[in-house]
Amino acid sequence: MPTTGVFNGTSLVLKVATTSGGTYNVVGKCQSSSLSVSMDLPEATSKDSAGYVEHIAGSRSASLSFSGLVAYDDTVDVDFFLDYMIGSSNGRSKLYASWSTNVTGDKIYTAAVYVSSIEYTSDAEAPVTFSGELVVTGAITTAAVS
Repeated sequence: MPTTGVFNGTSLVLKVATTSGGTYNVVGKCQSSSLSVSMDLPEATSKDSAGYVEHIAGSRSASLSFSGLVAYDDTVDVDFFLDYMIGSSNGRSKLYASWSTNVTGDKIYTAAVYVSSIEYTSDAEAPVTFSGELVVTGAITTAAVS
């Protein structure tokens, strides 16, 4: 049964896979994640617009941002993302991301992505953290968690 009412953000999980249809693994020690979707709205004002600005629907874009704690023993950790950005074997390669709860009936968003940024931070006497952004290439697909 799908989630109802306000729910805890811990339930919404970012996962990545290295191949389309492959095994999705949770971004390790992730503390927050967000999905951002936008659409360009080119102006289409003409003399027929009666003095009002008009727009048409343009290109859509999306990104997933995340932050977490560094743990080198996680399957998907800061080094995983760095390898997909700058590594000699996987650098500049596409990944696949999903963002959803694991609750049957809830919506799951999936897309092909590229790693566009990674920040690796170490402050004195604090846990080492990382954050990053995945930029969607192509369409986002949606389905119900089964």
